[in-house]
Amino acid sequence: MGVAVEVSGLTKSFGSQNIWSDVTLTLPPGEISVLLGPSGTGKSVFLKSLVGLLKPEKGSIVISDTDIVTCGEHKLYEIRKLFGVLFQDGALFGSMNLFDNIAFPLREHTTKSESEVKSIVLEKMDMVGLQGAEGKLPGEISGGMRKRAGLARALVLDPEIILFDEPDSGLDPVRVAYLNQLIVDLNAQIDATFLIVTHDIGTARTVPDNLGLLFRRNLVMFGPREQLLTSQEPVVRQFLNGRREGPIGMSEEKDVAQVEAEIAALEARGGDSHNGVGPKGASGGEAVPPQLTPTEGLPERRGERRRQERVARMLHEFDETTQAAIRKSLPEHLLAQSDAGAFQPTRGAGGRHWAPEPDATPMGSTATAVLPRQDGEG
Repeated sequence: MGVAVEVSGLTKSFGSQNIWSDVTLTLPPGEISVLLGPSGTGKSVFLKSLVGLLKPEKGSIVISDTDIVTCGEHKLYEIRKLFGVLFQDGALFGSMNLFDNIAFPLREHTTKSESEVKSIVLEKMDMVGLQGAEGKLPGEISGGMRKRAGLARALVLDPEIILFDEPDSGLDPVRVAYLNQLIVDLNAQIDATFLIVTHDIGTARTVPDNLGLLFRRNLVMFGPREQLLTSQEPVVRQFLNGRREGPIGMSEEKDVAQVEAEIAALEARGGDSHNGVGPKGASGGEAVPPQLTPTEGLPERRGERRRQERVARMLHEFDETTQAAIRKSLPEHLLAQSDAGAFQPTRGAGGRHWAPEPDATPMGSTATAVLPRQDGEG
């Protein structure tokens, strides 16, 4: 099973430029999480911080009881072995064929024999659907195949945490759909903890167990996908619907009066009929569509089962709309236990896996993290 990643109060800047502040969330073990956000909000910076490539100024990242923000280099090197990373462009070596690209981590970090390396590489290539392509160079294959080769390389050390940095970038909608199914199938097979950074709303609505959004240098929300997909937070609605009206501008910031005028005009036209009316996968359908399930013949996702038990414990802490959406995904015995009060209330942001204001909400109720006011907002 994958391991939990517990992030608390994380702040990162480059010089005087603050990227994000006080980010708090927990990636539950073995579950699939997705992080959304406008371009330039520091999503890739967040991934690099999780593997210790960048050091935040404040906060902690605890993995297997180790805070990688403060630990020594030797311990950080050991923790990094828990990770596999799929980079945006696959990051393959152009002069190596796919076999050697995928074998590279094994040859670099283990003492396995070449026969063992071959067995592992061919197994991972089979898992991502690249059988028979071992001898091809990266320049001889499609973008989708390069992504899958990069994913196979991320899998060869059997990681417990896999990070996906915009896996859909450069792919057409059909290939994105195939990749999404592959991610769900892999999670069912290896039960690792997945975090996907993406702009694709179709992916965000159908793949993850948990969903979050970065905006204005803060984590707006992170929790069960139903919470964000049913949210009435203006920036969440704007992003999920892929429309111009709302807090997100071309350079991210908008004057508050402009936002209010745009929202008023949108409501006058009837508002959003449902989540998903814009481009990049935000195209109609239910506000909370069914979640993708593993391909027939594969095992059930153990992360999904653990997630069901977790949200059943939190069920009555959410608003009515989120509760109604979550209820559709829970088996009857967990609903019965939740409604009978069999579960103790969760406590703190780590239990809810979202980012509320500290101590702002009485136990038994729920709230969304409030966006900080910007300079000049009245």
